[in-house]
Amino acid sequence: MTALRPERESGTSYGEHPYEGSGAFGDQYGGTAAGPAADDETMALRILDPLSGPQGAISASGGSGNPSATPVTPGGRAARRKAAKRRHGRRGGPGPETPAPTAGEDASATGGNASAAPLSRVEARRRARASKPGAAVMASRVIGEVFITTGVVMLLFVSYQLWWTNVRAHAQAGKETSDLQHDWESGKRAPGTFEPGQGFAILHIPALDVVAPIAEGTSKAKVLDKGMVGHYGPGDLNTAMPDAKTGNFGLAAHRNTHGEPFRYINKLKPGDAIVVETQDTYYVYKMTSMLPVTSPSNTSVLAPIPKGSGFTQPGRYITLTTCTPEFTSKYRLIVWGKMVEERPRSKGKPDALVE
Repeated sequence: MTALRPERESGTSYGEHPYEGSGAFGDQYGGTAAGPAADDETMALRILDPLSGPQGAISASGGSGNPSATPVTPGGRAARRKAAKRRHGRRGGPGPETPAPTAGEDASATGGNASAAPLSRVEARRRARASKPGAAVMASRVIGEVFITTGVVMLLFVSYQLWWTNVRAHAQAGKETSDLQHDWESGKRAPGTFEPGQGFAILHIPALDVVAPIAEGTSKAKVLDKGMVGHYGPGDLNTAMPDAKTGNFGLAAHRNTHGEPFRYINKLKPGDAIVVETQDTYYVYKMTSMLPVTSPSNTSVLAPIPKGSGFTQPGRYITLTTCTPEFTSKYRLIVWGKMVEERPRSKGKPDALVE
């Protein structure tokens, strides 16, 4: 069998030494390989020591081996800081340079307006006329101001009618009711004929939570506008008093504004109580019928036997009249009732007023 054999390092031919002796394959059979001792320098590449060569010496001594290196400043720390400030400025770099003002800028800063040429009289007048508003603009401004003023006045008037008149009328009617009750208790007022505008009774409508004084007459200034209920007294529309044996007790009051005591009488139902309180008697009526709309000149609704009420014979009736629709006085709303009880005050309040 033929095979390749490694060459001996000793230079001896293969025939001079046996294979089992020391030699190239001696280690394989327990022998020691022959040859010179191994040198460390022949086993790996050598790396030069940076400080051992001439370049290292130059770098270590601060020479010009690295051209980008910062030269070492002789002296202590203070000297090095001063040198760094001179090279880079106080904040690490050169500061911005402030440009010097030019002659034109200096002139504009000191007196730029003085260099503008003054306007001629013609040009000044032309500009003044152009700045003035035209006739159409002035007219529109005047019309707008008139509309705004009118709107404000109307708003104030509506507020007065819908709010302030009620506040004032409620205060006046409440005071009149208190004074009337106090006079009854003290005996200052005696039953009989009353002067126009003088209170003589108190009207109660429990279903509507209405309590209002009744005064003689239907004058707006003296009675109705003060939040009181007016009695159709002496005159063309003279109606009976509650204590009359027969007759129609006619009353009128505002439906809107000035206390509006009759605002919701259209919500009364048959059988609802209407009580008239006087100094010595309670007169209790029951609502019987209603006329939603009629002419203001229809005075037959106040007759002793009211027309359209359904009554056919004399009796003791009550008629409530007010304006309709709301916030107008074009028509009249009529409510009728019939007396069902006459109760002396000494016996206490009627059941309709007992809570």
